[in-house]
Amino acid sequence: MAISPNQFEAAARAIPGMGRDAASVRRRIEAMEQLLEGLFVIPGINRRVGLDTIVGLIPVIGDLATASMGAWMVWEARNLGMSKWQLTRMAANVGVDTLVGAIPFAGDIFDFAFRSNTRNLRIIRRHLDRHHPSTAMIDG
Repeated sequence: MAISPNQFEAAARAIPGMGRDAASVRRRIEAMEQLLEGLFVIPGINRRVGLDTIVGLIPVIGDLATASMGAWMVWEARNLGMSKWQLTRMAANVGVDTLVGAIPFAGDIFDFAFRSNTRNLRIIRRHLDRHHPSTAMIDG
């Protein structure tokens, strides 16, 4: 049974956070950034670590997997109507993270220090706060 685009849209709207509105996109992107950069905190140094650092320890495959998740964030930003300059900066962040992260050992240290997804989330938040102020959330 084929689903029409209208039926798909209605089903997506029924699931919280799955819509195409700016608030839903913001929640999805923030959840992805949390997964990639802040899954847990390393005791003693109070540094957040996520899948980007952990999966990045697996040579090549790990870096490509986290690069695809970072690229998804750029895709969502594109769907928000962000400028080509912002998208280019975001893609460059993901690219640098992927290329340098692919270097054994040194790349793992770089992944720990250079948080491309957090940088990209900051760019997206600035855009959303300016163009969709109703999506702003109070951090508590």
